[in-house]
Amino acid sequence: MEEIRALPWNGFTAASTFSGCGGSSLGYRMASFRVRWASEFIPAAQDTYRANAAAYTVLDTRDIREVTGADICAATGLAVGELDLYDGSPPCAAFSTMGKREAGWGTVKAYSDTHQRVDDLFFEYARVLSELQPRTFVAENVSGLVKGTAKGMFLEILSALKAPGYRVAARLLDASRLGVPQSRQRLIFMGVREDLNMEPAFPAPLPYQYTVRDALPAVPRLVHDTSGARGQGDVTDRPSPAITVGVGGMNSRHFQVHDPAPAGEVTHDPETGKDITISRYAIGEAWRDTPPGGSSERFFSLKRLSPDRPAQTISAEGGHVTKAGVTHYAEARKLTLQELRAIGGFPPDFELTGTYEQRWERIGRAVPPVMMSHIAATVRDQVLIPLRERGVI
Repeated sequence: MEEIRALPWNGFTAASTFSGCGGSSLGYRMASFRVRWASEFIPAAQDTYRANAAAYTVLDTRDIREVTGADICAATGLAVGELDLYDGSPPCAAFSTMGKREAGWGTVKAYSDTHQRVDDLFFEYARVLSELQPRTFVAENVSGLVKGTAKGMFLEILSALKAPGYRVAARLLDASRLGVPQSRQRLIFMGVREDLNMEPAFPAPLPYQYTVRDALPAVPRLVHDTSGARGQGDVTDRPSPAITVGVGGMNSRHFQVHDPAPAGEVTHDPETGKDITISRYAIGEAWRDTPPGGSSERFFSLKRLSPDRPAQTISAEGGHVTKAGVTHYAEARKLTLQELRAIGGFPPDFELTGTYEQRWERIGRAVPPVMMSHIAATVRDQVLIPLRERGVI
């Protein structure tokens, strides 16, 4: 985190809505943006955001329905049209393939530590976009928004984002192809204001993936050897796992867990003291019947890590010990929070607040910062810097 805080400003300013614990904001900061304003409605998420926020970031805790573009301009000191990048990750449970989908649309229901209607929030994001008129925007949601019945909602959202005068494109991106040791598909909308005469740009997928073995040092290392003398599975040609930051690209700050591996089997999370073993629950028995890298036949959401693949998607509810979710590959337990940070693409010293379950939820709902850093760097390098070089901004 100190390396990220020390990065020189690239001259571009961002504002973030539905900011959660700050995963997206951290990704922008890794690409040297300044996130001058952020909005988050959930108190537990606000606590974590504040713990890691830059001193120059204003955190607005109101419901987004109460926020206007004028409010953001006043907080940042920018006029309408001067903000470089407007970010947002509207809550997505109503569109997730894991939930009830359209059966829950239009209703107020439990969301994190509160109750809220969430399926209309993308249109609140679009309203603020119209009022703010930023040069570019990036919006994120679940892949389920382009599947099944939700496709109609996707088209409505796309139309709402184009209406204020933007060239808009959408693409499914996988975090495991953007430097994160976790398979996590997200739908990314990108837009550029029409008068700037530039097209939206997406990051190219990396030619390699990081695995659980890369992220967690307790797992035996693979040997870096391209001679062909070693057997398959013993060799990696991938660069050392590191967070992509700044204009210079890869730096030396690994996202690996830095603490030495504990002796013996882990039963409690070191940070919170939470007992994370699942042996005495039904999912513990199912875990033993689930192969590494697989899903349980009894519990759809129960996943067992494989050391040699990216982790399966971390869900927000997976931190409850009695609930199915992502589990350790060799021990019948949930992940420690430090393991979770590594798999989620967060720095090892990113501060989490609240209970074990609340801290897990923060990572489970977040856009992985490493993933967002690639997206932010693409907007910076392929849209904003060319506009600045042409004297347009």
